[in-house]
Amino acid sequence: MIRSIINPDPLQWEKLCRRPLAVMKDTEPAVKNILSDVRRNGDKALRKLTKEFSGYDITVLKVSSEEIESATDKLTRDLKESIIQARGNIEKFHKAQVIKEEIIETAAGVQCWRKSVAIEKVGLYIPGGNAPLFSTVLMLGIPALIAGCREIVLCSPPDSNGNIHPAILFCAGILGIRSIYKVGGAQAIAAMAYGTESIPSVNKIFGPGNRYVTKAKELIQSEGIAIDMPAGPSEVLVIAGKNANPAFIAADLLSQAEHGPDSQVLLLTPEIKLLENVKTCIAEQLAEAPNRSVIKESLERSMLVLLGSIDECISFSNLYAPEHLIIVTDDPFTDAEKIINAGSVFLGNYSCESAGDYSSGTNHTLPTNGYAKSFSGLSVDSFVKKLTFQAVSAEGLKNIGEATETMAEAETLYAHKNAVTIRLKTLSYE
Repeated sequence: MIRSIINPDPLQWEKLCRRPLAVMKDTEPAVKNILSDVRRNGDKALRKLTKEFSGYDITVLKVSSEEIESATDKLTRDLKESIIQARGNIEKFHKAQVIKEEIIETAAGVQCWRKSVAIEKVGLYIPGGNAPLFSTVLMLGIPALIAGCREIVLCSPPDSNGNIHPAILFCAGILGIRSIYKVGGAQAIAAMAYGTESIPSVNKIFGPGNRYVTKAKELIQSEGIAIDMPAGPSEVLVIAGKNANPAFIAADLLSQAEHGPDSQVLLLTPEIKLLENVKTCIAEQLAEAPNRSVIKESLERSMLVLLGSIDECISFSNLYAPEHLIIVTDDPFTDAEKIINAGSVFLGNYSCESAGDYSSGTNHTLPTNGYAKSFSGLSVDSFVKKLTFQAVSAEGLKNIGEATETMAEAETLYAHKNAVTIRLKTLSYE
């Protein structure tokens, strides 16, 4: 069961904020072998590994247009309408992120500006298996399309019958993504990184996955292939005051705990009665939870922490840097202004983390494992490069030339200085 920690010494906070990561000593050698196999043997390796891990002897890796179209008939009307509603909200939020930048005149005759240019080829990894994350297709595909990525490759593992979950195909279909491949695990990351006979290589790879997928992304990044962000088990932290609803808090903690046994959930509160009530609600709701075996493992890694004040809770949270942060205090909007480290923040009793996972419009691909101290969640910016431009006129070079020469000479880069000097001499003759 989840443990309670009462008024921990601030000197112990850093230790409490360390994630209880699972031992993965056997992961890296296995993933290295998979990466090497796919790099050398291409589609042959993918077919062999798919047979090994999914039990399906696959022949054609690419999903056909007929399979994409038929996915529509396999979903209920309610689910399709829910997906379309979520798509609209996600598009609205992400389109607002596209901003045209101004040309800035830094000195007379010197103009500087930036331009967003889409990454040409991107790869999207969508987990399948017991929990097919079809919502991730929307979260990755929509900003990629808004950014203007020319080629979008999607990989997702097939089931034992060789099929990708129809909801994944439906989401891809309504976005117009057609390069979909029946490949999962570390081998899918390898295929998108190196390219095979069937699957083209990409410039950047996005998406969550298990520890093998995570390790594969880490390793291909070390080879110079870009990824979205470091990843780890999912997590939520709740900061709650005396008027918070304990049943709501328990539900939020359990909803995040069901992501997997490595997930971690935390409650921070200065109210001992609320802490005890939340603990009671967790036990009551857990008894009815279909995924309670997974949730129980996660709760063993989790904490209910009593601190001296809401401000102390905020300080602890900023040190922990949670993927998801829920603030349920008397004035959550004011308290949120003090947050500096978090992936995505949810304010008030009714802002459940599930809304952000699916349909509020924000992106659910977020930094975990404390990386919110230095990484942002996924956005349209994740799918673009920022190119800088400058245009220096003759007048502009006269204005900044001497400073440029002086600085170049001070760094003993005399050819740099000469590139300015030779131009200024020409201008002096005009």
